[in-house]
Amino acid sequence: MDRIAIGDDSEVLIGYGLPEPLLPPRPAREKSVVLTQPGAGTIAARVSKVLDASVYVLPDREAAKTWEAVGKVYEWLEKQNLTRDDTIVGVGGGTVTDVAGFVAATWLRGMEAVHVPTTLLGAVDAAIGGKSGFNVGGKNMVGAFHHPSRVMIDLDELSQLPHELRLEGLAEIIKVGLIGDPDLIDLFVRYGENAPLSEIVTRAVQIKAAVVNEDFRENDRRAILNFGHTVGHAIEVASGLPHGMALGVGMVTAGAISAHRYEFSNVWLRDLIQSVGLPVAAPELGLEEVMALIALDKKRTAEGLRMVLLRGVGEPVVEVVDDGDILLGLAAIGLS
Repeated sequence: MDRIAIGDDSEVLIGYGLPEPLLPPRPAREKSVVLTQPGAGTIAARVSKVLDASVYVLPDREAAKTWEAVGKVYEWLEKQNLTRDDTIVGVGGGTVTDVAGFVAATWLRGMEAVHVPTTLLGAVDAAIGGKSGFNVGGKNMVGAFHHPSRVMIDLDELSQLPHELRLEGLAEIIKVGLIGDPDLIDLFVRYGENAPLSEIVTRAVQIKAAVVNEDFRENDRRAILNFGHTVGHAIEVASGLPHGMALGVGMVTAGAISAHRYEFSNVWLRDLIQSVGLPVAAPELGLEEVMALIALDKKRTAEGLRMVLLRGVGEPVVEVVDDGDILLGLAAIGLS
């Protein structure tokens, strides 16, 4: 089983099956609880049985990331008699680990979080790096940085994912390759969506871990991980597209702006994204609605909206863009 460290207190374990013991050593721990979702029932049952843990089932996908849903988790936790030395385990996709991480960060002013991602997207992105939160108006507008002590990625589980869930994760892996690993992108050029799972997951986690190690709280370097997300999040909220599908569209917009500013080939990028089966155009959405959602982006500063662009593969830059840039990018996905 491969181990990738993030700082001194967080680790990612990647292998076939789950490690023994499941939880990292913590002498004062007396109990743990599991937060999960309907689609992760089998692995959540395995984890809860090993840990002898109570289980709370969240709604699926973004329905888990609302005031109401998070409030109900707090009400349930109040009945579990946990201490600050106990552990909250998130078993599920990115919405589960986002909520589990946020709840662990805030319940009793902070508890240990451990994540078992059950989707490819969750495994290479949401579960890693300590970002947690839920949606109020825009995407992830309420949140906290709270690094899990351990993330366990079971490649057996990921190899059995439905096609759509695999595609969502591939979008995130392509994003990571574009900002930091040309060799990872070469795997997609050679194999398309059939790129070897173990290698692309391990490479993607290594890149994200390296970036997070440099910048735990997204003050500088870590911002490059947002490539494609500025417009992608807006498309996701406006259309209801799954996160990974919306990210594919968002990367095309960022590529178009990159092509305008630098000698970057957005045609090549569009073809790459399309070759693995991801969308490269927006559904029929209103331009004004999408622009309004982009205006809510957390990366907006007094100078303007900070967006990740590419000078080339592995050469990301974070620059301020204006509405003209955004409109150019949106035109590339069919919104004008």
